[in-house]
Amino acid sequence: MLRYALKRLISLFISLVVASVVIFAVIEVAPGDPASFMLGVNAQEDTLAALRAELGLDGSKIQRYFNWVSGMLVGDFGTSYTYRTPVSQMIADRMWVSLPLALYALTLSTLIAFPAGIYAAARRGKPGDLTVMGATQLGIAVPNFWFAMMLVLIFAIKLRWFSAGGFAGWDKGVWTGLHSLTLPAIALALPQAAILARVMRSSLLDILGEDFMRTARAKGLSRRQALWRHGVRNALIPVLTIIGLQFSFLLAGSIIIEQVFYLPGLGRLVFQAISARDLIVVESVVMLLVFAVITVNFLVDLAYAGVDPRLRGRS
Repeated sequence: MLRYALKRLISLFISLVVASVVIFAVIEVAPGDPASFMLGVNAQEDTLAALRAELGLDGSKIQRYFNWVSGMLVGDFGTSYTYRTPVSQMIADRMWVSLPLALYALTLSTLIAFPAGIYAAARRGKPGDLTVMGATQLGIAVPNFWFAMMLVLIFAIKLRWFSAGGFAGWDKGVWTGLHSLTLPAIALALPQAAILARVMRSSLLDILGEDFMRTARAKGLSRRQALWRHGVRNALIPVLTIIGLQFSFLLAGSIIIEQVFYLPGLGRLVFQAISARDLIVVESVVMLLVFAVITVNFLVDLAYAGVDPRLRGRS
């Protein structure tokens, strides 16, 4: 197990190095000059040069890359060009919205998908299976921002159970904060639940056809007992992959939902930073999100080894 974890850790490190190089290179070749954006088109060249020096934009690209990476290693993400605020502080403030939103949406997605997928697999070819698969097909086909607008129309405008946007803040209580995130979390969770339910059904159907399931039935277990004791656990391996990828997507890919609900999260921060040519914010937030994605995949790999001991022996 230790050797397996070490190999995955080395892979994580290499992925992070490659990702940092790619992110920095892509941001650097993007058109536009932050100093010119901040001072306007009529700024004098000496004024622009002074601002570039103040922002640290006058050094070579290699020097700036290593300064950026070395700063991140000690928790220093630099200072925002636009707000003149430490980027780490801006990320910390926004993370308290994006991270709970992603966890909330992932929890809802799992609570919906697991029963739906197991129910559909247990009733393969029957009306219940067809109903679940039809609902999941609809969930995959419809974009989450459409769900978001429908939720606002029904629950915010018509029923007035929730606000149409904004975030009340955790200082007003956990329930108030979760109440503000409920509609965005549902909008994010529904498409992901549809995907997860289909994967759960497909994986479980494959397991139900295995010899060990027939052996379990031959030993006297009922179909339900064999399903829960042996089928569900063995079907979790591909499902764990989807859950890990979904968490990464929910954390890093909720820009549109945060815009619809006007949430002060990381997605909205990236959108605002791109609009303002605040490169240091864009680089740091994207790198942080990439780190989250790669780390989650690393943890999923370790979970594989815990669920299926055969994977440890292959390393």
